[in-house]
Amino acid sequence: MGRAFAIGVALNTAFVAVEVGAGFWAGSMALLADAGHNLSDVLALLMAWGATVLAKRAPTSRRTYGLRKGTILASLGNAVFLLLAIGAIVSESVQRLAHPGTIETKTVIVTAAIGIAINTATALLFMRGSKEDLNARGAFMHMASDAVISLVVVIGAATIALTGMQWIDPALSIGIAVVIVIGTWGLLRDSMNLALDGAPREIDVAEVRAWLASQPGVEEIHDLHIWAMSTTETALTAHVIRPANDDADQFLHTTCEALSVRFNIGHSTLQVETDSEIACRLAPHGVV
Repeated sequence: MGRAFAIGVALNTAFVAVEVGAGFWAGSMALLADAGHNLSDVLALLMAWGATVLAKRAPTSRRTYGLRKGTILASLGNAVFLLLAIGAIVSESVQRLAHPGTIETKTVIVTAAIGIAINTATALLFMRGSKEDLNARGAFMHMASDAVISLVVVIGAATIALTGMQWIDPALSIGIAVVIVIGTWGLLRDSMNLALDGAPREIDVAEVRAWLASQPGVEEIHDLHIWAMSTTETALTAHVIRPANDDADQFLHTTCEALSVRFNIGHSTLQVETDSEIACRLAPHGVV
């Protein structure tokens, strides 16, 4: 993943420089606005890359989980940055609808076409990891949205060259911005949920509880918590009432291994209680 971030940052930084120069040369506010969007994506990639590196650092006496949570904060930041960038594009597009300007369409088409190639290639670098890693998903969505925006710029410039209707470019930009916001909302929702220690969307907490309760000798499950340690790692803690518990170590080993394989919960901690007559202060529902 580090190689993907390095390539993505290098390609997009170079393209931002090219796009700014072409934007001034062609007199195109669309290219300059897109360059600003791409610059925000470079910063987002750097932040996501840094979070991935930090996640590999060993735990310390103060940060016993290490810095894995940084990947979640980076994905949340990516979603916010993308929405802010889209807001800037919409604002510029609205102004251009009211006061359209003349642009050098050939320069815009060539530059935006290069942007399509670079952003598509960068998005493909993150596509495989985007299914398992929310941080990679954020990077993928940034690059994919940039490719779409560049395509819109090409279509708009080509149509303007054929018809002379300057309002087409900002109108298309506003339309695609709406589509990107819809797609980004899911990333923002999932990132916020994980940042607040919510259970990952792909894990059914009720199913996990029922499965734990069905294990041999288990009478009750309480104080169950499932949360994300990072965008790829999930943790679980629970109190298990199991009176017999004559195979304590084997039960813990087998159950935790099964939680990892069945639910992709790799960091499980189970507290076994053998006397159901002694009330646990954390047993009542809603007590944390």
